[in-house]
Amino acid sequence: MKSTLKALVEQGIAALRTQGILPSDLATPDFVIERPKERAHGDFSSNAAMLLAKPARNNPRAIAQALAEAIPTGGDIASVEIAGPGFLNFRLAPEAWQRQLREVHAQGEAFGRNASGAGRVAGVEYVSANPTGPLHVGHGRAAVIGDCIARVLDANGWDVKREFYYNDAGVQIENLAKSVQARAKGLVPDDAGWPEDGYRGDYIADVARAFLDGGSVEVEGQVVTGSGDADDIDSIRRFAVAYLRNEQNGDLAAFGVAFDVYFLESSLYADGKVEETVRQLVEGGHAYEDGGALWLRTTAFGDDKDRVMRKSDGTYTYFVPDVAYHLSKWERGYERAITELGADHHGSLARVKAGLQALDRGIPQGYPEYVLHQMVTVMRGGEEVKLSKRAGSYLTLRDLIDEAGRDATRWFLVARKPDSQLVFDIDLARSQSLDNPVYYVQLSHARICGLLRQLKERGLGFDLDNGLARPLDLDSAATLELVTAISRWPELLATAGQLLEPHLVAQYLLELAQAFQSYYNDHQFLVDEADVRDARLALALAARQVLANGLEVLGVQAPEAM
Repeated sequence: MKSTLKALVEQGIAALRTQGILPSDLATPDFVIERPKERAHGDFSSNAAMLLAKPARNNPRAIAQALAEAIPTGGDIASVEIAGPGFLNFRLAPEAWQRQLREVHAQGEAFGRNASGAGRVAGVEYVSANPTGPLHVGHGRAAVIGDCIARVLDANGWDVKREFYYNDAGVQIENLAKSVQARAKGLVPDDAGWPEDGYRGDYIADVARAFLDGGSVEVEGQVVTGSGDADDIDSIRRFAVAYLRNEQNGDLAAFGVAFDVYFLESSLYADGKVEETVRQLVEGGHAYEDGGALWLRTTAFGDDKDRVMRKSDGTYTYFVPDVAYHLSKWERGYERAITELGADHHGSLARVKAGLQALDRGIPQGYPEYVLHQMVTVMRGGEEVKLSKRAGSYLTLRDLIDEAGRDATRWFLVARKPDSQLVFDIDLARSQSLDNPVYYVQLSHARICGLLRQLKERGLGFDLDNGLARPLDLDSAATLELVTAISRWPELLATAGQLLEPHLVAQYLLELAQAFQSYYNDHQFLVDEADVRDARLALALAARQVLANGLEVLGVQAPEAM
């Protein structure tokens, strides 16, 4: 409908040019079609007249009046009214709302989806945790935000590749290997010989025990077996990484999160990609030597200071493999690369983008796109929950799933804008009350399913085609509110995809559920009069379909009974 109204306003502007009311060479302004906050202002409004007034040297209300007369009514448009300083307010004809319901039923699961991505490839990287321990709650927030961004982009017509980048090289991995080795040799964290930066959680003992017992772990088709030799640090390293990668994969599977690509940081070194990237930067004239180190002139590409690429000891700084990694995404055909990270990574973003620009490979300036999330505070009984016995120093994602359930955990971790601090209330997430938003939304879906069961139990019939042919009772505020909420889903889904903000879907679903509950409270459904029964059930089933479509985007179940 927004597209239809936009086209009609543009048609009206063209007519005013022809009539001489607007200059013939006056460009069409970037006006908007939006839904007014107050129902009294109509179904849609536009600021076109106010944007035209100044360049046309005319009163905005006069322009609005001329536009209103130039825009044809009839069909979907019942009336065009002028309000305030020159807003155009549109009221839709009943048939427009009726057709919206028919579209929901006709399109089903596809309702709301669009083809704006045109099948182009978008890589979405998320979680990307070091394989040094169980996933914590922060990883869980990254997982559900990234997964829902991928789902939203898929619904907007993108060919989405979900990617996990394993930081399996570097100091953390060495600390992991040393920690497992110490456990394998009988040491515990408080012993004098324990590694200074060793990992202290009970899970280290589990890894060491499995290694000594000659256990085997399969990760992405490769089997790694513990040698049992506590002096073989290389064998311990390989086994520990495989063991913890496998455990992380299990946690993510329990969370409903999967990936298409697992990319190992170590492969960038093994395949010579890091050295090749540095060579290209040097050949491009963007690097220089100073103090025995190799620097990248990142200030030429918007960074606040130049950055060291290769230190005087010959090792690379951590942003260099990140540049090589994102170059590989470009080379793999990712037209967009979206990376979901914790906000503590913000310091490296500018230098990675600068490095990509310095390669002069035609990579867009905004590549990659970053979505940063803030920390999560978990509360239970009014007190913060911090520790997990198994992990030692943090609450694990599996702990949270076990306590709150997968659906509630996903909902609560994605329901707020990523850059906002999040308080996760376990007691609220577990509660079966209308104060719990995910329960409220799921209950609305289940309640509509229950209507169909009751229909069958009472031996009543239902004719969908007849229901869709019946006029909507638009004099009822609850009816109008519900059909309006249903109609918002396609534009909401498109906006969530444009902004990479899946929390908008959660907010919308709560509003839709509230609109349905108001309608449910105001109307009887299983009435004797067939026409009334069919019409009300057709509207309720449209709401059920949109609730299910939205919950699917969030990876949350749409239960038929609760």
